[in-house]
Amino acid sequence: MAVEHGSERLVELLTRDDAVQDQWVTAVAATLGGRISRAELERELTDFFQALVHALGTGGLDWQDEAYSEVRALLVELSRNRARHGFTPSETAISVFACKDVLAPTTDSTAADITAYLQLTRLLDALGLFTIEAYARTREEIISAQAEQLLELSTPVVKLWEGVVAVPLVGTLDSVRTQVVMEKLLQSLVDSESEHAIIDITGVPAVDTEVAQHLLKTVVAARLMGAECTISGIRPQIAQTLVALGVQFGDIVTKATLADALRHVLDRTGNAAPAGGPR
Repeated sequence: MAVEHGSERLVELLTRDDAVQDQWVTAVAATLGGRISRAELERELTDFFQALVHALGTGGLDWQDEAYSEVRALLVELSRNRARHGFTPSETAISVFACKDVLAPTTDSTAADITAYLQLTRLLDALGLFTIEAYARTREEIISAQAEQLLELSTPVVKLWEGVVAVPLVGTLDSVRTQVVMEKLLQSLVDSESEHAIIDITGVPAVDTEVAQHLLKTVVAARLMGAECTISGIRPQIAQTLVALGVQFGDIVTKATLADALRHVLDRTGNAAPAGGPR
């Protein structure tokens, strides 16, 4: 493809002075407070600078052109690194925008130089927005991953007795979390070869119809795998809510406390609980 005259002039402006790249690195480093080493910053911006110059020389000013594929890839990598290390979107985008200040026109600049600079600012603005979008996607991925990790940590499956596992739930339950509970419990039943499970909701402040249905589905799924579930810790407020909502637990065994549930399960399995209650 033909390369615009403006992009040719930009290549000249970017490469005519070896100090341009160094000034760019210095300008960016001043905004990052030493949280990235000078060597790492030089590597990042040198790769980006060289890719940008090459793209301008072969693809013109269209940043979405195939010639800019390396530029975009480098910006995505830079954005992901910044997001993982806790930098802000502004601190991330400055790596692109700082080039404007380095090449800003002076009183000696010609009309052609000023025109080329204006073209550069539009290009860098577009690349800067692309950088922020890449940063935002990475932050969303990080937040999603952290949320999944928190769900895993907040829904432990513990072995109470030989053949007996329990899920002590604490905090608010929603459809996503109850789905995690179901998956972890069913997998634990397989891994531990247990035939009894206790779902303890003592620490759950409220249960709505959707959550109750998920719990019931979990019990049914466990039964299909040959395991029996007992639900414990249904407090008076939750019991009243479930009755008002018309939720029916059918023949599912419910107990007031986790200790009562474990005692019930041990009686069912023929194991005697210690005199002082389950430990």
